[in-house]
Amino acid sequence: QVQLVESGGGLVQPGGSLRLSCAASGFTLDYYAIGWFRQAPGKEREGVSCISSSDGSTYYADSVKGRFTISRDNAKNTVYLQMNSLKPEDTAVYYCAADLSRTFRLCVLLRAFFGSWGQGTQVTVSS
Repeated sequence: QVQLVESGGGLVQPGGSLRLSCAASGFTLDYYAIGWFRQAPGKEREGVSCISSSDGSTYYADSVKGRFTISRDNAKNTVYLQMNSLKPEDTAVYYCAADLSRTFRLCVLLRAFFGSWGQGTQVTVSS
């Protein structure tokens, strides 16, 4: 059974850091493109970052470039999102997602690209 489980969210002050984890089960994570998305109250779900399974290339939304880093630990079948210099506007529920339609392909930071989703983890940036 395919499952994605996010963890690591919480409350952090502006300028602080968090590391989100996305633990995969039921499939080998490094064969497939993985993405991180977020959804703030009253807003559309938006792409944050993704990592390709073909060559490990990574992509970031302009709003998080230079602050967030996506990485993958194949031994743990887990993808991480390191978030630094957090801002109040980063407050959202963060979701990880997998494209299980094909192996070894470049990721595309679009919601429609990904068919499997986790349940989300809340990140709140506030003083």
